[in-house]
Amino acid sequence: MKTPNRIGRPVVLTIKFLLAALLLNVSLAAAADLSGNIADLPGSFADLVEKKGPAVVNVYTTKVVKGHPAFQLPFGKDGKQQEMPDFFKKFFDMPEQGPMPEQDQPDPDLKAQSLGSGVIISADGYIVTNNHVVDDSEEIKVRCTNHEEYDAKIIGRDPKTDVALIKITPKNGLTYVGFGNSDTLRVGDWVVAVGNPFGLENTVTAGIVSGKGRSIGENPYENFIQTDASINMGNSGGPLFNIKGDLVGINTAIYSRSGGSIGLGFAIPANMVKNVVDQLKESGKVTRGWLGVMIQHVTADLAKEFGVDRPYGALVGEVMKGSPADEAGIKQGDVIIAFMGKEINQMSELPAMVAQTKVGTKADLTILRKGVKQVVSVKIGKLDEGLLAGGEGKSQVSEKLGLTLQELTPELAKTMNIKDDKGLIVSDVAPGSAAAQNGIKRGAIILEINQKPVQKLAEFAEILKKTKDGDNMLLLVKEGDHTRFVVIKNKQK
Repeated sequence: MKTPNRIGRPVVLTIKFLLAALLLNVSLAAAADLSGNIADLPGSFADLVEKKGPAVVNVYTTKVVKGHPAFQLPFGKDGKQQEMPDFFKKFFDMPEQGPMPEQDQPDPDLKAQSLGSGVIISADGYIVTNNHVVDDSEEIKVRCTNHEEYDAKIIGRDPKTDVALIKITPKNGLTYVGFGNSDTLRVGDWVVAVGNPFGLENTVTAGIVSGKGRSIGENPYENFIQTDASINMGNSGGPLFNIKGDLVGINTAIYSRSGGSIGLGFAIPANMVKNVVDQLKESGKVTRGWLGVMIQHVTADLAKEFGVDRPYGALVGEVMKGSPADEAGIKQGDVIIAFMGKEINQMSELPAMVAQTKVGTKADLTILRKGVKQVVSVKIGKLDEGLLAGGEGKSQVSEKLGLTLQELTPELAKTMNIKDDKGLIVSDVAPGSAAAQNGIKRGAIILEINQKPVQKLAEFAEILKKTKDGDNMLLLVKEGDHTRFVVIKNKQK
């Protein structure tokens, strides 16, 4: 009979003990390192909501819905909720108004009640909401958390950023919030959304900043904050707070296949909102800075070709003659990597930066020219109506018509299998715009405007400039092998 090895057991136990002690020490050290962060985590958002919640309001509007806009209502022909054509959705809530008319019947104007959110930003009753909540509204009403209701008037709207400023005349004192600095937000920071989804007043949800500088193709100045805080239809125009209770964003869109939240929400940064609001309050309109360059994304392949160490910045594809960029010596092939000291990680950040810069400002641009870094000083110009501050490709946006047009070059015609290169191609149509209501779709070609052939963006801009607000514009539109005339009212947005 073998005698058990009594020497090995204590050794094994000793090793196990040492390993356990080592792991315990590591765990304690890690806990000590994290203790500061754990202490920073909120035990509750109740204090924040109690203080800031009363500044959030319901915004009710009555608006006329003409026909079947490209941006569909949440309720379809059968009166049931339907999927909107674009996964990125503006999310105001519109209660059912009964069956929609059949597509082949004349489309009567429909009156619909919509519901959104807003946030009070001053004691005298100024409220920020989304433009798409109040656009084309006949009547706007605001209900506060104390159930007081007010008639509201529009002070100013800015479709390009989807910001609107409205005002009420309060009977009593109002709770209001101030703007925070959205630039200081970091991915991973806590944020709280407050709004009225589906009419459920002062609904509070929390999450984190999932991303910054997001662009979803809705407007040329997108620099959205992405969050996983649950936001739904009716949250449009509601605030996004940071952990301190500062207003850091205005909720405006969600990514969804069904119209409900899947944790992909987007808010307009507070710094952009404040810039727009200050101008709307002062003059009722927004003046934007202009650089005068056409830019594009810097891909990994382009970065190698232009001497950039990684894919970032904005590659200059074209410099407009006589523009501020031209006068400053910016050249085609330059890569703009910083604007006034702020690094440009994505091309989409530059137009927003330029647009928010006061006209006449001397702005320093850091560029890479053939791999060599240099700083160029540019005097920011004033953006004319309908032009982008710094756009992608040769395109022009008309807010009045709701069209983005692009010159149809032989190369583009060949790529799109178009037989000739006459006219201007429609590269985008704004949801709910005059163009969308008249059935104009992306890929259509505008051959004539007011019976004048158009092939250059300059020709389009000149015709638009001479057309007064409210005048009808006659468009000859080619779609596939067919052409048709379309009349669109030139309406000032």
